Amino acid sequence: MNFLRNHLSFGNLLDQRHRGMCNKPQEVKPESSAPVSAQNEPRPSHKVPGYRPSDWDKKIFLWSGRFKSVDQIPETVSFEMIDSARNKLRVKAAYLMIAATLAACGVMVFLGKRASGRNESLTAYNMEKKAKWREELQKENPVALSEKAQ
Repeated sequence: MNFLRNHLSFGNLLDQRHRGMCNKPQEVKPESSAPVSAQNEPRPSHKVPGYRPSDWDKKIFLWSGRFKSVDQIPETVSFEMIDSARNKLRVKAAYLMIAATLAACGVMVFLGKRASGRNESLTAYNMEKKAKWREELQKENPVALSEKAQ
């Protein structure tokens, strides 16, 4: 049934073909007389020829390892070069932060184990602190604390 419906549809009777959303006929591009190798070459994009690096950019080049000294940095550099140096420095900074976080975690674990060895805990510390506050409050205003208790 679907076979008959597809082949006897109104569009097929008028010799129109189904083209999806586009009803325009496709245009065929005429072949040019230029050689094939010239067509496949990438066109030069319109880029600014260079960028004069600031002092901060020069430090970034040195820190990223792109150049060994300030004297080796040229007068003008491409935007891609400074962008890649910044990205490299971002990655180095991320690795440094990861290492600092792990080191801080290690220090906290060490200090926590040392405190547990002395039988110290945050719960005991907080209870002592609150008891001290209650004593101070009772010394300042003994009537207010007894009214709160009732």
